[in-house]
Amino acid sequence: MAYDYDLFVIGAGSGGVRASRIAATHGARVGICEDYRVGGTCVIRGCVPKKLLVYGSKFTHEFEDAAAYGWTVPAPSLSWPTLRDNVNKEVDRLNAVYLRLLDGAGVKLHMGRGRLMDRHTIQIGEQTVTADKILVATGGHPVIPSIPGCELAITSNEAFHLPELPKRIAIVGAGYIAVEFAGIFNGLGVHVDLVLRRDRVLRGFDEECRTAVHDSLKESGIKMRTETEIGRIVKKGENGPYEIHTPLGGMFETDLVMYATGRAPNTKGIGLEKVGVQLDKAGAVAVDEWSKTTAENIWAVGDVTDRINLTPVAIMEGHCFADTEFGNKPRKADHRTVPSAVFCQPEMANVGLTEEEARRTLGELRIFTAAFRPMKYTLSGRHQRTFMKLIVEAATDKVVGAHMVGDDAAELIQGLAVAIKAGATKAHFDATVGIHPTAGEEFVTMRTARADTTPTRAAAE
Repeated sequence: MAYDYDLFVIGAGSGGVRASRIAATHGARVGICEDYRVGGTCVIRGCVPKKLLVYGSKFTHEFEDAAAYGWTVPAPSLSWPTLRDNVNKEVDRLNAVYLRLLDGAGVKLHMGRGRLMDRHTIQIGEQTVTADKILVATGGHPVIPSIPGCELAITSNEAFHLPELPKRIAIVGAGYIAVEFAGIFNGLGVHVDLVLRRDRVLRGFDEECRTAVHDSLKESGIKMRTETEIGRIVKKGENGPYEIHTPLGGMFETDLVMYATGRAPNTKGIGLEKVGVQLDKAGAVAVDEWSKTTAENIWAVGDVTDRINLTPVAIMEGHCFADTEFGNKPRKADHRTVPSAVFCQPEMANVGLTEEEARRTLGELRIFTAAFRPMKYTLSGRHQRTFMKLIVEAATDKVVGAHMVGDDAAELIQGLAVAIKAGATKAHFDATVGIHPTAGEEFVTMRTARADTTPTRAAAE
């Protein structure tokens, strides 16, 4: 049968765009559809605009610290509309870049929501196209629990377009989106209540790093409402505040409620069940190591598969798929030792195993840590501290995990990720000359293992 396309991609986010472009460069006839804007969560309503807001919010501390360095700075004021609109202009620019990339690669863009009619037929609005192979790359969306008043809350999607900044905001959640926006709003002068069910933020990350971030958030002035659940949200009057009620009878007021309690894969309403694509227990598309679904000619990449929900991972998966299926270069996406960062304030970044994971999966360990006040704050007196950690497998001397909480953590860990991916040992770290004075030199000058781990002769020297 002659199809309209060799490949059709449903979803024009980072993974879908990369897969379509690479497949096209291999000579495939490729079509792609998108029901909103090209670029996906990262470019349109995630990583990029959020990081720009992080930059904007940090100027508060820069102004405060300037005096210690001899600068006289008039009392600063923020224009939220200027920041918001400039961020959205950059999103517009990147959206246009993505459109040009698709066009330049010869990929045909269909604007509209794609739905599978059968294993080779996709409906986009009133149009129907056919394809030999199909890639599902529809991403995910934020979820708000169904509680009384939940319709009054916003998510991260709406946070980028607020008509004005609230004086107070309650952010519900303890994951990376919650703590990042807590830092953003706090830096922009908003009173922040961070509401979390457990005792600390960032469950799943290294325990010592979690504690360091949690303590820093509290030190910055964010109200940490730990071990707290929301029972209902009530709005007082047309322009009045919101009342946040807990199941145990507690209550506090705020001017805006934002939920950041999780995301779900975009799998509903696109015809997956009709064509035999199975979902896993979490509602994500079930795929094998080649990103192939249970339908013979359908693959899936990115957040819709709920493997590692990071933009570079989706790009890697999409590229591997295109090379394998259209480039005669079979290769699987490698999900091991993927670095990641949380752009809270201060930043947290990591690569490899947490201490807890290493203790469960490896034998004897050597743990090296460093904690200090960065040089930048020795004049200003700011209390922010940096924490670093290396996890070493004692039997092999391999560094199996690197973690950091502090300024520019993501930039530093990105470099260490190459070394750890290449199998660097602690001896390699010890033999590397540091750049002085920097925070990064601490990673190559740690010589004494933590007291509760077993040092080897090399560590004791």
